[in-house]
Amino acid sequence: MSTQTFVLPDVGEGLTEAEIVTWKVAPGDAVQVNDVLVEIETAKSLVELPSPFTGTVSETLVEEGVTVAVGTPIVTIEAAPAESAPLSQTDAPGAGGSQSLTAAATGDEGGGAVLVGYGTGGAVTSRRRKPAERPVTASVGVIAKPPIRKLARDLGVDLAAVTPSGEAGEVTREDVVKHASQASVFRNIETPDWPEVREETIAVAPAAAPVSPAPNGVASPFAQAAGRVESIPVKGVRKATSTAMVQSAYSAPHVSVWTDVDATRTMELVKRLKASPDFADVKISPLLIMARAVIWAVRRTPMVNAAWVDGDGGAQISVRHYVNLGIAAATPRGLLVPNIKDAQDLNMRELARALEKLTLTAREGKTTPADQQGGTITITNIGVFGMDAGTPIINPGESGIVAMGTIRQKPWVVDGEVRPRYVTTVSGSFDHRVIDGDGMSRFIADVASILEEPALLLD
Repeated sequence: MSTQTFVLPDVGEGLTEAEIVTWKVAPGDAVQVNDVLVEIETAKSLVELPSPFTGTVSETLVEEGVTVAVGTPIVTIEAAPAESAPLSQTDAPGAGGSQSLTAAATGDEGGGAVLVGYGTGGAVTSRRRKPAERPVTASVGVIAKPPIRKLARDLGVDLAAVTPSGEAGEVTREDVVKHASQASVFRNIETPDWPEVREETIAVAPAAAPVSPAPNGVASPFAQAAGRVESIPVKGVRKATSTAMVQSAYSAPHVSVWTDVDATRTMELVKRLKASPDFADVKISPLLIMARAVIWAVRRTPMVNAAWVDGDGGAQISVRHYVNLGIAAATPRGLLVPNIKDAQDLNMRELARALEKLTLTAREGKTTPADQQGGTITITNIGVFGMDAGTPIINPGESGIVAMGTIRQKPWVVDGEVRPRYVTTVSGSFDHRVIDGDGMSRFIADVASILEEPALLLD
């Protein structure tokens, strides 16, 4: 048997480091090619790394919670003589004759990141979700690949109850999703169940300072609790988010506008679409109409879809004649902003499907940096938190972000009479270097017009 060394690969995200989150193997464990070795976290993604070797784990070289650079040896495996050669490997310099593997990531048909030469590594389960939260089903006799079985467990789906649609009678990814009734993770679409543990924290020892009595001589409960704090390391998604928000807030001059909207006809349209056979297997929500409204309004005011670019020859404004529509999503891992590529080319059903795909990808923990790059304008649905309006920070590389407030019944004047109507507030923040007040006001007014009268989309 020969010793094989597996180094942390560049998973195709252009990143230089990752955190070792959870080891799935221990020294002495037997592994096959494609068995998951470890779960890592980059700035934007949780990724499971499958083994390129068949053999026995000799040693895990990096402890959980430690961040290491790409190319760092992380585990050694005593490879079985007949199956020691992986599909792609190179001699590691200075490794004493051992071999290391570097691999790039690509998207499989399920939309997740996998390593070239490995095959799929299966759906990713966040370390912040407890295994007992979802029922485990045996589903004996059902034809389904391991990633599909993993997905079914995460969604609480009994595979034996799913009607397969695969060519060989196997249960597909789409079959599981449909059976789960389009379960959602985005708060933009549907509020998820949050785990009991927010994230791993490091306790800080209480300070030795004396407790100060209140003016009445009784010790203040706040003073007693002053030393009970926790320290949350800033890394992963939180680190990436904070860096991006500071960059945007202090580089682009933000200005915000908003208006109240009678969204009664939007709610009526949502109800009709839900009842339509053509949309029976698609998730429908007011966010879908909002997305169509933003795309429609961008065509009338293209500058909201532009970007300020600083170059060697001076600053330029880049006007994009396409819409990569970002959807700000609050997930258990933090704030993510994946975007729908070329959303302007999609009809209503296709756009609904795209929103659904983003939802499922996030639930599986497979939202990759590629899914979040190249956005041109973003929607954030703060209404699911009960908020009426806000002044969101622009996503870096863009010039506008639109916020949709909660939709609730309010008294509204219609034809001189006060009637109960479904009312929301549409607000937005814009880069004042790129677009002036008249343009941003016209854009928000156009979005409001669609929510008030969706029939305008037929133009």
